[in-house]
Amino acid sequence: MRRILVTGAGGNAARNFIASLRMAPEPFYIVGTDTNTFHLACTDADASYVIPRCDDPGYEEALLKIIALERVSLVHPQPDAEVGWLSENRDQFPGLLFLPEHADVVACQDKMHCNRMLAAADVPAPRSIRAHAHLDFADTVDSLMTQSGQVWVRAIRGAGSRAALPVTTGDQAFNWIRYWSANKGLATTDFMLSSFLPGAEFAFQSLWYDGELLTSMARERTEYLMGNIMPSGQSSSPSVARTVHRDDVNEIATRAVQAVSPRPHGIYCVDLKEDDRGTPSVMEINTGRFFTTSNFFAAAGSNMPYYYVRLAFGDRVDGLQRYNACEAELYWVRGVDRKPHLFKGAPWIQRRAA
Repeated sequence: MRRILVTGAGGNAARNFIASLRMAPEPFYIVGTDTNTFHLACTDADASYVIPRCDDPGYEEALLKIIALERVSLVHPQPDAEVGWLSENRDQFPGLLFLPEHADVVACQDKMHCNRMLAAADVPAPRSIRAHAHLDFADTVDSLMTQSGQVWVRAIRGAGSRAALPVTTGDQAFNWIRYWSANKGLATTDFMLSSFLPGAEFAFQSLWYDGELLTSMARERTEYLMGNIMPSGQSSSPSVARTVHRDDVNEIATRAVQAVSPRPHGIYCVDLKEDDRGTPSVMEINTGRFFTTSNFFAAAGSNMPYYYVRLAFGDRVDGLQRYNACEAELYWVRGVDRKPHLFKGAPWIQRRAA
């Protein structure tokens, strides 16, 4: 039986990655690690270990000890911080990782740098400016303002719409960044300002091997978990999502991945949102780890975590659909304290209207 270690195993994204592997036609022995003992109690791993944060000097030793003890053959880092750390220190884990080139990871984990690479490759992306101490916030907000009357302020690193807020004035942007700098330890240069994209939001999950796109699927986020209490109104994790077949989303997301990598290899997840004209624009690319809802596509018939694991172990994975790997108009409805459900169409609407 293949033995896999999953980091951040107490988090939603890692739990859903594990859930996807539990749907596979073969069993796996899964070891979970996390920094939080309470979160780790909820994982479906076969063995679980509390470890230090990856910025702790003891992280590497702890991870290597667990790998040896549990005879692990593959390490999958799910949190961005651990993707970055393991990518940078990949020589210490020979044969245990299936990650993109380190340059790809570095480029994608800095959203401002990624935005510049997309713009240079003529891939649709929101106009963006990095914040700095001498920035004229009023002029910057005016220059980025769109028909929506808003500008998007967010941290250049992190997930879950970290430190994100739509603003309408330079003072709002300045004070929002000042609050995070004073209370959360972020610097002004840890922020970017972008033209606000008002349209539908899409998530394109894809798996690549030696520069070739093997399979992909897109979904639209229609409602957000905790969106009603987030300052931005969204959290990037959907409570309701639906599968979509859109050639423009597929084409732009593919070009975006190719813009940041000369030879994409592994997992690339692209966030897109429609601009004022309805054109999908790329907000960011996450690489080396899956979207939180990887189990949505797995339940719908495209188990990318399973394909990824097989590729990591050197198996051939043939017959995958390059685009639109799942049926369109499938709905995934999830929430706190309730089991997610997969629906074809929207049967609850049909019943209510009958």
